[in-house]
Amino acid sequence: MPTQKQWESARKRQAMYAALRAFFLSEGYLEVETPCLVAHPGMELHVEAFDVFLCSQGQGKPRQKLYLHGSPEYAMKRLLADGAPPLFQITKAFRNEALSALHNPEFSMLEFYRPHSDYQAIMEDTERALACAERAVLQGSGFFSKLPFERLTVREAFLRETGIDLWAHMDCRGQYNGRSLRAAALDRGIFVGNSEAFEDVFFHIFLERIEGQLGVERPTFLVEYPACMASLARLKPSESHVAERVELYARGVELANGFSELRDAVEQRRRLEEERKERQRLGKEAYSIDERFLNALPRMPASSGIAVGLDRVLLLLLGANSIGEVLLFPVEEF
Repeated sequence: MPTQKQWESARKRQAMYAALRAFFLSEGYLEVETPCLVAHPGMELHVEAFDVFLCSQGQGKPRQKLYLHGSPEYAMKRLLADGAPPLFQITKAFRNEALSALHNPEFSMLEFYRPHSDYQAIMEDTERALACAERAVLQGSGFFSKLPFERLTVREAFLRETGIDLWAHMDCRGQYNGRSLRAAALDRGIFVGNSEAFEDVFFHIFLERIEGQLGVERPTFLVEYPACMASLARLKPSESHVAERVELYARGVELANGFSELRDAVEQRRRLEEERKERQRLGKEAYSIDERFLNALPRMPASSGIAVGLDRVLLLLLGANSIGEVLLFPVEEF
């Protein structure tokens, strides 16, 4: 049976959704629905999909394997390629990860895309949308109304919190050096494990010293990630070792992930194949590549998009301690 706090969160969620819809409709966005069941889940290395078998191909034929999507990204980009206006949707998404105070395997996501724009425009839409949602939920202004949100590059965040200059750990070809980054971290007393892979060392440093310091005074957009950490983002034209990726943090909690979208199908295939090989090396299921998505990329206009975890937004707005407090049916209730 839901608690009084959960009932109240349901009412506040209704107000948040209504405010978000009103904002996006006023900005000329079209609300869409895309399938939750997909044949090709994303290839992100650390995201596992739930698989489902459907007997949908006729008697005597093999069952088709589908997955619950972790994001509607591929489908929404295909719509952009077919001439869609700005798009948004509020949807359920599914990721097979351990339960925690900040993660429920089934969660609510706001995802939206603006054609003919880059990640700067999508940040502006995000901060204004969340300010509207906050006013509807709290009947007043608060943390998410401190506009504009902070813009902080990954390089600046590392320098500010650790004194490490990421760009000093890059060779003349723009390749990042995990071994030298690990040595710099150890010199500063930061535990980074045994791996010398750049991404492993990066995330050890990030989780131990940086993430919790982001978005303390006001929400922070963390921007311009190393190119190797943004498989769906385009590279910054003036700095090819940097990707136009953005994540939103509030009080140390990650709320959103977005990009200036990559439209080069050849480069996108190369990145997906690399991730697929890495999944195989780690003994994970290597999902098939979505050819329809790749075929659509060259037709897609320059665009930007972002996905926002709405359960986490509501958690912060209400001052809750865990995701379960803002859900009527958290997984542990099943």
